[in-house]
Amino acid sequence: MRKTHLPGAVVLALILTLALAVGCAKQEPSPAKPAKDKIVIGWACSLSGPLAEQVATMTGPIYEMWVKEVNAAGGIYVKEYDKKLPVDLLKYDDKSDLGTMTRLLEKLIVEDKVDFVMPPVSTAFLYAAAPIANKHGYVLIGGPGGAVKLEEIMPDLPYFFQVLNYSRSQMPVLAQILVELGIKTAAVVHHEDLHGVEYVEIGVPELKKAGIDVKMVKSFPLGAKDLSPLLKEAKSMGVEAFIAFCYPGEAILLSQQAMELNANFKAFFCSVGPCLTVFRDVIGAEAVEGVMGGGAWSEKSGPGAKEFAALFKKHFGKEPDNYWGSLYWYSSLQHFQQAIEEAGTLDQAKIRELLATKTYDTFAGPFKYDEDRLFRGYLGQIGQWQKGVFEVVDPGKNRTASPIVKPPWPQKD
Repeated sequence: MRKTHLPGAVVLALILTLALAVGCAKQEPSPAKPAKDKIVIGWACSLSGPLAEQVATMTGPIYEMWVKEVNAAGGIYVKEYDKKLPVDLLKYDDKSDLGTMTRLLEKLIVEDKVDFVMPPVSTAFLYAAAPIANKHGYVLIGGPGGAVKLEEIMPDLPYFFQVLNYSRSQMPVLAQILVELGIKTAAVVHHEDLHGVEYVEIGVPELKKAGIDVKMVKSFPLGAKDLSPLLKEAKSMGVEAFIAFCYPGEAILLSQQAMELNANFKAFFCSVGPCLTVFRDVIGAEAVEGVMGGGAWSEKSGPGAKEFAALFKKHFGKEPDNYWGSLYWYSSLQHFQQAIEEAGTLDQAKIRELLATKTYDTFAGPFKYDEDRLFRGYLGQIGQWQKGVFEVVDPGKNRTASPIVKPPWPQKD
């Protein structure tokens, strides 16, 4: 075959042209990072329907207070944008419907492409939301709700973090308190939502283990309008303790109907409801004396708790609405903000690693999650209304007051 020889000048020109092209390619600047003027947090929550009262009196004020505080300080500093970014809450009403909540959560992530998401309200809703957030690699910091079933699937939910205490830690403490009060018999009722089902599954064995004879276990539908038959049955049995695993509206109804029926018990406990100041205000300061509920913390629980209460009063002109989750929810957001700032990015995976491993100072004290991404730094498990204060009555160092036998319900003239 005949070889073709290019003139030396032509070869040199080709080499120079190629080198120039390669050099230009290397020097071409990378695409600029898109402009960012705010952090958008999506929230599918119950603004209407049976669960709306929980958003209005429990989580809503806390999340919105945090946003106001963050924005008053100019936002959250994110290094990759070299500036503070204010926070904007994008809220959708799930109408207290679980299917609607899951669809709206998907919409926030897939269509709206929000930077982060807030949790829905209630145990069942949180159980449904956690897998969706994890599927999309979104951090979900569990607020209003806690479940043993969630704890069991935590290994498959690396982006989910559990904040609130629940049946597993509260029920053994309640049993200890009842024993301390000399309680020997109890009636237990529960609604048919996941919260009630899990609490009864943990609570009844703990009561029996403590030597308390559980003479009645009955369920009722979520949002029931008349619970007097359950109270009448418990009263007829002569039990010393009445225990209800329920939500706030049901706790108020049970208390009002117990008062009307003059159904008195040495111990009266409702899992969710008594921790709320609205519960005290609706039932009455005198009537609520001695009622116990899940929680708990008070301003006596430490300097951070006192500072949080003062901040709440500054925003809303009153004491905190909630002596169970509010302090922990706000502290989890303080922890979250510091993780974002240390990460210097809005990248979910990097922030998730810091959330899982770092301890940051918060109103609840040094805040950290354990190896299973569960927060354990509670200042109390069970609270009781005494002289207008929701006292922590746990045995041990967290106690702010000793438990008392519930006095009889006041009767109208």
